[in-house]
Amino acid sequence: MFIGRKDYLDDLESLWRKKTSSIIACRGRRRIGKSTLIGKVLGEKDIYFEADRTDPVNQMAGLSRMVAHVFPGFDDAVYRDWRALLAAINHRVTERITLCLDEFPYLAEGTPSLPSVIQGLLDSGTDKLRYNLILCGSSQQMMHNLTHDESSPLYGRTDADFGMKAIPVNYLKEALDLDPQTCIEYYAVWGGVPRYWKLAETSASLRDAIWEHALSDMGALYEEPQRLFRDDMRYIVKTSTIMSVVGSGVNRLSEIAARLGEPATNLSRPLAKLTDLGYLEKEVPFGESPKSSKRSLYRIADPFLHFYNKFVVPNKSFIELRRFVPVSAAYERDFPGHVGYWWEHICRDAVSGNVIDGVAYGICRRWWGKITVTDKEGKPKSKDIELDAVAESLDHSTILIGECKWTTGENGRLLTNAIRKIVPFLPFVNGKKVIVKLFTKVRPEEDQGNSLLPSDVLRLLG
Repeated sequence: MFIGRKDYLDDLESLWRKKTSSIIACRGRRRIGKSTLIGKVLGEKDIYFEADRTDPVNQMAGLSRMVAHVFPGFDDAVYRDWRALLAAINHRVTERITLCLDEFPYLAEGTPSLPSVIQGLLDSGTDKLRYNLILCGSSQQMMHNLTHDESSPLYGRTDADFGMKAIPVNYLKEALDLDPQTCIEYYAVWGGVPRYWKLAETSASLRDAIWEHALSDMGALYEEPQRLFRDDMRYIVKTSTIMSVVGSGVNRLSEIAARLGEPATNLSRPLAKLTDLGYLEKEVPFGESPKSSKRSLYRIADPFLHFYNKFVVPNKSFIELRRFVPVSAAYERDFPGHVGYWWEHICRDAVSGNVIDGVAYGICRRWWGKITVTDKEGKPKSKDIELDAVAESLDHSTILIGECKWTTGENGRLLTNAIRKIVPFLPFVNGKKVIVKLFTKVRPEEDQGNSLLPSDVLRLLG
């Protein structure tokens, strides 16, 4: 099924209806669905070419062969450079078609002047471009710079720039026909990457899919992080090490630096790049600015990479030796907690910018810190507190505090009362009305009418 991409598809079809040719940039991590999206709008007379990392002569010959399927005999000629080749296609076009250059960064690596060549075609006063041109690539940084860097020849020249993101969790339920609980568990492993969904679909269960594709040295995703990082990162070993350290639960910059044996200043660029690419996220407590907070934490932002660094990386030696007893033991022990972590993430997304019980909320975040409470003897006592979900209403009158549980046998009254007990000591409440919500895997005992189940959360998402 082709789901979760309707907006992109509508935009492309709208561009195709224009009277003039369009140039489109399409970027996003590997396996995110770029080629599938493009395939939905290409017809029999259109040209699709997937580049590789060979020399420019071979690349041009490969494109010529693909063009020959639409314009017979086109590959009989030898084209001296990209300008001549792209101009020759233009001369053969009698009605508007689309040319897609997939993995465009590979072409630009071999011919750095190629963006300038395309700019020249667009600016030609005598021979206007007669075909739509799609430039597509998995190197997110290169594709971003292609259209957003002011020094790039194609800066401001595209009619559309699609930065394709992961598909939201609620579409996974529809794609694989899952019940809400199972949907959350699948998402905690595969995230919003449609290719991973397709792989999982071929297995009888989530567990089978995990063991077949991720926890086996023969699995399709066993070396997946290295493939992803190769597209954008110069130093793959350092990148993998950072991801492994963060995935093991080391989240503060100073602690990450200590684990790597480097000054924290050396890590600012790679951490920023991993964050920009969507592989890490920088988390700050509710109420603090991401730019100025000194309590920020780095966490893996992608469910599959989080799963990989939690279950594959620590057990690689056992997996290579095919000794699966310790791997299975680690999986059975830690997988529920892994799902619980992503359940919290999903619940915060469901609250952010949404209306719950008639109240519209802003961005939902975790909160952690110390509060001062009074003990049984009336003496002040410092206490560490972590709250799974905190959001303020858009009119600043209400605070929502949520507790997220991916376990069974919870008691709604006890959980609600435990939160209510600390509300007066929280620094961000300041006399506002407080709403307590429980996000639970199943309906808790003594439910207080404030519980949201997986079906409710998925409904909020959309």
